[in-house]
Amino acid sequence: MGKDVANYVRSCEVCQRVGKPQDQVKAPLQPLPIIEVPFQRVAVDILGPFPRKTPRGKQYVLTFMDFATRWPEAVPLSNTKAKSVCQALADIFARVGWPSDILTDSGTNFLAGNMKTLWEAHGVNHLVATPHHHQTNGLVERFNGTLGAMIRKFINEHSNDWDLVLQQLLFAYRAVPHPSLGFSPFELVYGREVKGPLQLVKQQWEGFTPSPGTNILDFVSNLQNTLRHSLALAKENLKDAQEEQKAWYDKHSRERSFKVGDQVMVLKALQAHKMEASWEGPFTVQERLGAVNYLIASPTSNIKPKVYHVNSLKPFYSRGLNVCQFTAQE
Repeated sequence: MGKDVANYVRSCEVCQRVGKPQDQVKAPLQPLPIIEVPFQRVAVDILGPFPRKTPRGKQYVLTFMDFATRWPEAVPLSNTKAKSVCQALADIFARVGWPSDILTDSGTNFLAGNMKTLWEAHGVNHLVATPHHHQTNGLVERFNGTLGAMIRKFINEHSNDWDLVLQQLLFAYRAVPHPSLGFSPFELVYGREVKGPLQLVKQQWEGFTPSPGTNILDFVSNLQNTLRHSLALAKENLKDAQEEQKAWYDKHSRERSFKVGDQVMVLKALQAHKMEASWEGPFTVQERLGAVNYLIASPTSNIKPKVYHVNSLKPFYSRGLNVCQFTAQE
């Protein structure tokens, strides 16, 4: 009797739709892959639009992050059309080389035909982040938060000419040691500490004397050894940091999975207002894609199946009981 009542209450379809976004336990953390070769895998995203255009018509920023060194790039854009994004990426890769893998979201500008042609022409494997799950592209998303805050601070304190100082903002970011790597992006790319304003002041204060020059062969050999050692240490530091983050995150997580054919509810990415239901469905699991992603089919045949992270899904409980209503006789 008690079990039947519990199943009846749990299978209330309205309740399953209105439930809180946080009413489902998250799955264990899936750490980002550790990439050892600089610029082998990169992540790209779009930041903006900003409230006002700059005097040069810039309102967006194409952001770029290297997985191995955390080296950032940023290009101001007037629009986010595929042609503009394509040109900005070509300019970046002309400096750092073409990657093996590039991770983007599912924006139409990244999935356009000319972008696909660009990847194929240069042997780039295009990876698409899981929709509505920002952690998949979390590396560049976190950089967006930092860069966006720096730009807003500059606008509030100075002017709307942020596109003119964007490279100086990047310089500041590249010079700071990354907490997970233990080295700055500049050190991991160039094999030495960057000479910035603070270093110049320190050298003048200490009476710096330049060291005698070395021949080119010794310089190249020392540089290669420094980079090899720094990248190896950065890899170990990143591995330790990921293990620590996963241990903390997994304290409140639980292994979750679905089978093909299961009925599920999908978490809405956006709600029009606070009173709108948080979940929609039921939908059907059509295919499992990896450890945490699922291809979900809609009951409506004209809607294309979509990929969702397991944290955006919860099981749907159908009501199979026939409940009779009794009324007292007069």
